[in-house]
Amino acid sequence: MKPHIITIAPDGTVRCLWTDAIPLQALGRLTLQRASTIEFDSTAQRWEVRLTSNPGAVVFSHTSRETCLDWERGALQ
Repeated sequence: MKPHIITIAPDGTVRCLWTDAIPLQALGRLTLQRASTIEFDSTAQRWEVRLTSNPGAVVFSHTSRETCLDWERGALQ
């Protein structure tokens, strides 16, 4: 398993990928923003990853959702 990376900006803003392994609520009030979505394309019969910073563009796809989740963690970490 890869380590979880938490970045703290000079203004106190904390950025990281969500994980239940770390009690992020202990840091204070949370504001969450999705970095990506993973949805199934029934026509292509594949899972597709899209970044919220580039709506509509598929940045990765695979028949396995777990493979897409692994790619997402690696790419966004």
